Amino acid sequence: MPVNANSLTIGGLAKATNVHIETIRYYQRRGLLREPQRPPGGVRRYGSADIARLTFVKTAQQLGFSLDDISDLLRLEDGTHCQEASALAEHKLRDVREKIDRLEKIEKVLGEMVKRCHAHQGDISCPLIASLHEGITGTMTRVP
Repeated sequence: MPVNANSLTIGGLAKATNVHIETIRYYQRRGLLREPQRPPGGVRRYGSADIARLTFVKTAQQLGFSLDDISDLLRLEDGTHCQEASALAEHKLRDVREKIDRLEKIEKVLGEMVKRCHAHQGDISCPLIASLHEGITGTMTRVP
């Protein structure tokens, strides 16, 4: 449904963007979204520019950017600061790759623990529980 200029209430904006009203208010307090003037005796109204701004914020969040990062990106959104925006994205990409590396290490350690549990026989203590009590040692690398 096309949105006419400044035709939505905050509830309509929330519905149009699938964002809670309190989230919109929080973004306004953080300076990520404008808070329109309230006309005398009236209700604040939002339009397509506000939908686009919220879409930008939510998409950036889905890519792992923090609200501080998003604030920086919004300051660069005029299109003339591509180098700076690229630097922020490169930093985020490094962070993501480091997280993937840590998760792969965790996967390896947990996989080994599960194998030890499946190979476990008898009434002695559970190898997984014992490993957690002892800390990660031996052939398993320490996971941060």
